[in-house]
Amino acid sequence: MKEFETGTTTVGLTTEEGVILAADKRASMGRLTASKFAQKVYKIDDNLGLTIAGSVGDAQKIVRLMRSQLKMKKLETKELSVKGAGTLLANILHGNKMMPFMNQFILGGVDDGEGVLYDLDPAGGLMKHEKFTATGSGSQMAYGVLEDDFQSNLEHEKGKELAIRAVQSAIERDTASGNGIMVVEITEDGYNVVEDREIESKLA
Repeated sequence: MKEFETGTTTVGLTTEEGVILAADKRASMGRLTASKFAQKVYKIDDNLGLTIAGSVGDAQKIVRLMRSQLKMKKLETKELSVKGAGTLLANILHGNKMMPFMNQFILGGVDDGEGVLYDLDPAGGLMKHEKFTATGSGSQMAYGVLEDDFQSNLEHEKGKELAIRAVQSAIERDTASGNGIMVVEITEDGYNVVEDREIESKLA
């Protein structure tokens, strides 16, 4: 299985306007850097994003499954809340616990103008985070930055800066993380991928 696994650093945090999700871009196969442009943050609905850490194949299947399930829910009833989407994903993961998806996920979105953040383990454990969370091989380094600098009612722009610094700190110490940073912001205005030049300016 190791050739299908990836070391990584993913981060999620809440701001006064919504949620920031961030991750590095390196996909590794053992000691080999398999890709320098791996996507680890995915849009699964208009107000929902999902970060992936672990098996790339398993994670991509979950992304496809969640997108289709959320579309079906919209047709059947109505759009799910972030908690509802988290419960849906938790049930999918728990239903496969005998042959689990080898991943950790961060699910983030906006409900009633407030950022909502969960993380999930391979067995379907669902945990809400009021402030921030991190997953992957570089998460310990990221947590150090988040613990030190996170403030309640964090301004949105400062939230982006903090997420970038948290992932960057992991890149500097974790050999499985690297090759740039992807950042996504989710607010009442929707899902937006932050441009690389903006990320670079905040690292300067």
